[in-house]
Amino acid sequence: MEKYVIKHSRKLYHYQENDIAVLFEKLEQNRQHGRLLYQLPTGGGKTVIFSEIARRFILKYQKKVIVLTHRRELCRQTSAALKIAGIPNKVLNSAVKKISRKDGYQCYVAMVETLKNRVNDGLIDIDNVGLVIVDEAHHNSFHKLLGKFKNASIIGVTATPFSSDINLPMNKSYDELILGAPIESLIEQGFLAAPKTFRYDVELNTLKTGLNGDFTIKTSDELYTSPAMIELLLHAYQAHAKGKKTLIFNNGIFTSRKVLEVFSDHGYPIRHLDNMTSNEEREEILLWLKKTKGAILTSVSILTTGFDEPSIQAVILNRATTSLTLYHQMIGRGSRSLPKKKTFTIIDLGNNADRFGQWNAPVDWKHVFENPEIYHESLTAKTSYQAHQMPSDMRSKFPNSFEISFDVQSAHQKALANGLKPKIVIRDSIRQHALMCVDNSDCIPDALQLCMELDKEIDWRIRQYAKCLGKVTKNYTEWLHEDYQYKLKTLIEKLMRRRELMKLAV
Repeated sequence: MEKYVIKHSRKLYHYQENDIAVLFEKLEQNRQHGRLLYQLPTGGGKTVIFSEIARRFILKYQKKVIVLTHRRELCRQTSAALKIAGIPNKVLNSAVKKISRKDGYQCYVAMVETLKNRVNDGLIDIDNVGLVIVDEAHHNSFHKLLGKFKNASIIGVTATPFSSDINLPMNKSYDELILGAPIESLIEQGFLAAPKTFRYDVELNTLKTGLNGDFTIKTSDELYTSPAMIELLLHAYQAHAKGKKTLIFNNGIFTSRKVLEVFSDHGYPIRHLDNMTSNEEREEILLWLKKTKGAILTSVSILTTGFDEPSIQAVILNRATTSLTLYHQMIGRGSRSLPKKKTFTIIDLGNNADRFGQWNAPVDWKHVFENPEIYHESLTAKTSYQAHQMPSDMRSKFPNSFEISFDVQSAHQKALANGLKPKIVIRDSIRQHALMCVDNSDCIPDALQLCMELDKEIDWRIRQYAKCLGKVTKNYTEWLHEDYQYKLKTLIEKLMRRRELMKLAV
């Protein structure tokens, strides 16, 4: 091949330069066996940063660099990004059976499975590899292969340094976590758009989790193709995203095609994309999305990684997920800023923000990295809470109440953090239930009758509260239930009389 020439680097933002300097300093401290994990939010320019690291590493050490990805499409995109950064590179795909010592490349891009097979077959010499960069490092398919690079440093790159597999935490594969700028800082500096979030309370009690720990496609399709959920999606879009270039993320193809059908019937410009769409049609659809004002793209299992369309103005999560990474990836598709785009819209139809917090809320990633079991337990508890929400037939009896769910565990943690007594949780729960009964009744007898419908819900909340307290006796929980009912009825009567007096005054 022609002489291997690395061109000058592109202009970097100051936070990118700072992070690269930190990473190189860490590499210098442990040249051959260091394993670093670098975290930066989606939209912060992880590919730009690791491309520049690869460029500088090759120039300084004259050692080979391999970039690992987990999808064929990401291989092509990463290779293109490296070339833009001035780094000639070669993709190790199924057509490349062996690397010749004379090929002259210093940088390679490979899917993990392809490279593993070539290494195991002895077709690729990796002794001269000095640096391995792992893109989307939270995927656990990489960990076995990394041990084969005896003379290389490792840098994993991710927006969410948390493994969904509790048996394979990231701190077992990496020695240290290096944090980039947080989301809120990138928003303040204008590198990311600020979110405008609209959350709808959705009953998820029919969803079930599968072997991978996330909600199953079957139960998601059943819920999100129901008339009530389709109507809610349409209402949410019309209220907060109409006319905006919008991505709708679904968990099943059946749901996405139903969304396509309904939105088309209403005359909205919409297309559907899933992982079965051919490359040619995908390219045509994405070009249509880029050029069409107010375009809507409904999709499944795609566009969460390796997709960059800064003109997206709204993201609709028409699904629930237990995956922290997927949550950030979906929302991140709309977070790119432009001169005329300082904000973007998030519509959450899966109670995802309840599970993970607001997208731009601070996260102590160091604590998550060092204590993954604690964070995993917290997410599991919140998913369990979602599964115990009020059944839809009971929910229909409180049409005037927007907020009907109550996370006892979160309320208890918040009370302790603020130095308050735990019993304030029960007080707030009673007040919410009382308002639900009052807001949906015309008189005291009706409100008290409605109160009886909440008996199972009250029982569940008290059991959750008892778990928070630790070991409590059966007699105590029974007393709590009786006391709860008494105080609830008393508060209902008080609130109803107050409202009646206010009506008379008017």
